[in-house]
Amino acid sequence: MIEITAKLLKGPVYFSGEMVECLVTFSNPHNPIHQISQSHSDVFESLAWASAQVHCQCTANGKVVLTEKLNTSTQLASINANTTFAPWQHDNGHVVMNTKPKILFCDLRLSPGESKTYIYRETIPSEAPPSYRGQAVKYSYKITVGTQRVNTAIKLLRVPFRVLSLSELPEITTCNDSVDLSPNNPFMETQHRETPLDIALQTLQNLTARRSPNFYNITNGRGRVVRFCLFKNSYKLGEDIVGTFDFSNATVSCAQVSVALQSEEHVSEKHRRGKTSLPALVSYNKHHEVCIGLKYSQLVLPIPLHVTPDFNTDLMTLKWRLHFEFVTTTKLVEMPKENTTNWQGPATLDVETMIWDLPLHIHPTATPPNTAQQTKYSAVI
Repeated sequence: MIEITAKLLKGPVYFSGEMVECLVTFSNPHNPIHQISQSHSDVFESLAWASAQVHCQCTANGKVVLTEKLNTSTQLASINANTTFAPWQHDNGHVVMNTKPKILFCDLRLSPGESKTYIYRETIPSEAPPSYRGQAVKYSYKITVGTQRVNTAIKLLRVPFRVLSLSELPEITTCNDSVDLSPNNPFMETQHRETPLDIALQTLQNLTARRSPNFYNITNGRGRVVRFCLFKNSYKLGEDIVGTFDFSNATVSCAQVSVALQSEEHVSEKHRRGKTSLPALVSYNKHHEVCIGLKYSQLVLPIPLHVTPDFNTDLMTLKWRLHFEFVTTTKLVEMPKENTTNWQGPATLDVETMIWDLPLHIHPTATPPNTAQQTKYSAVI
């Protein structure tokens, strides 16, 4: 019996363009005390070979997506798709990205209590799609370690991990006006050369740190409901979406307001089953407030760390928005004067609901939550 253990050195979350490092350990545990080896061949355990490979599997909902059209034209450059070691062949869906298999060893022999550790390194392609679990489409990443004894079937150990895509970021030139807050010493030689990943992370930091308040006058057929301010339009995972409501100059009374963070999953027209199908909407954190009588209020809506930022592939597009629901009255509610100590609100109100959607952008966080999940996997062959 040989036990295989795999551990991701940097945790389970990686950026596109980043290198994945995985420690793979092969161990031959001690025999139980009551078990006595009958021959010298029983002492050693041997494996013919072992290799590792990264691949991204795409699974689509046949009720929404024309799965019969998903062929090699929808894939990123599938490398070595016809090699003998094709661990994705027994999975649902189709492979959209796979790297070249790397041999860890050939002809390994382990005595009882002995173990050997190998390190597997692979760079995720910069154009690779992010990990995503939607209603119509799912993208999932795995490192698959395969090994085989002589004249036996191949055994696989799968190590799932998450990928955050940086390919949706704008060009670095759009952020050149941002202030670089890193220390700078003109008397020291710069020895560190920035990699494309470093540049992308700096672009991400500059883009999401920039504050440019936008004001929106929200009205209906009866007049002005509220003036809403959103302090910026681009956010990172884990940030709070902060905004303010100004009811002071409203000509329509607003009884309550609800705001939900929603994702929009758009399947591309050429892969969509049913040309009139609507995008799939999923609501996450929600803000709800009774605001009748208020002049000012604020919105604080956290962005979950587990959601997928904006991205676009040949198969689908994921967008984000704030979904507002305003419950307004058909008649303006007279509010008490400032010196009034007691005020009784109206017993009944004739109301109507108004809906408004505001698009925004969500980007990856520069510091992924690498310790949030278990990163050690094992198998016995």
